[in-house]
Amino acid sequence: MLELRQIKKSFGQKLVLKNVSLVAKPGELIHISGINGSGKSTIFKIITGLLKADSGEIRLGENDVVGALIENPDFLEYESAMSNLHFLANLNKRFNEKIVRDLLRHFMLDPDDPEPIAKYSVGMRQKVGIIQAVMENQNVILLDEPTRGIDQESISLFVALLKKLKQQNKIVVVASHDQINELKYDRLFILRQGILQEK
Repeated sequence: MLELRQIKKSFGQKLVLKNVSLVAKPGELIHISGINGSGKSTIFKIITGLLKADSGEIRLGENDVVGALIENPDFLEYESAMSNLHFLANLNKRFNEKIVRDLLRHFMLDPDDPEPIAKYSVGMRQKVGIIQAVMENQNVILLDEPTRGIDQESISLFVALLKKLKQQNKIVVVASHDQINELKYDRLFILRQGILQEK
């Protein structure tokens, strides 16, 4: 389970999040919409520990592992996609080559392609970012603008992956300025002027 209680966050004099609360249960697919700069990425950064909330509380299940794609993912620019994913997974001692290869192939990327990520398009980088968020069997998955730069065929592949994750009882939270039409979300939220409201 993922629970946010009364999260507040300011940057200088600007109050970005005002008492944001959310409870997400296993198997739920949740969408948070909001204009650019509304604070969607800030919520994810607080959940993952990249930012500290000014006040409030975050609770995860005892065995929950969080995977996240937040804004523009950083990579080892002169290494291949496989090398990057191997490096990232090994930080947590969770590298499973078969899973990573299957995910790369799912998104029509060649696991054995030596081309460095520096030469990848925005959409290709996003695909690798999505893969790193799910490749370690994470059960709480946060995806920030995951379809940015991705073509329609790849969006369909992304939708298929999310449906599978839902069937596996994962918590998936997608934040974007618009919804993906092919996805049926369990709950819809909008973040406006720092306030998170369920639609």
